[in-house]
Amino acid sequence: MGAIMAEQCESPYVAHVFVCTNDRGGEKQSCADNGSPLVKEKLKELCEQKGWKGKVRVSTSGCMGVCAKGANVMIYPQKIWFSGVSPDDVDEIMAVIEQIMA
Repeated sequence: MGAIMAEQCESPYVAHVFVCTNDRGGEKQSCADNGSPLVKEKLKELCEQKGWKGKVRVSTSGCMGVCAKGANVMIYPQKIWFSGVSPDDVDEIMAVIEQIMA
C-alpha cells in the first residue's frame, strides 16, 4: 500500500487572523500576559457578528518568536502584523479586517 500524499489547496479564507496565546506562566514574558486570549475571543465574536464566518478565520497561534513585543496578532495572506496588542486594540484590528473585506 502506497503512502498518501499531502493535498495542496488554496486557503478558503480571505483573511486568516492568528492570535498568539502562548503563556509562560510568568517565568518569562509571553503574549498571554497582555490578555491575548481575550483578544482572540473578541475578534472571533466580532467577525461572526459581521457575517464573515467561512471568510475570516480567527485562530490561536503558538509562539511567533517575538514574545517581548507581545501580544502578537498576524493576518495572512496580507502579511499584516500587530505587536503590543491588548484587548483595547481589537477595534483597530477589526478596522483593518474590514478594509480587507471591503
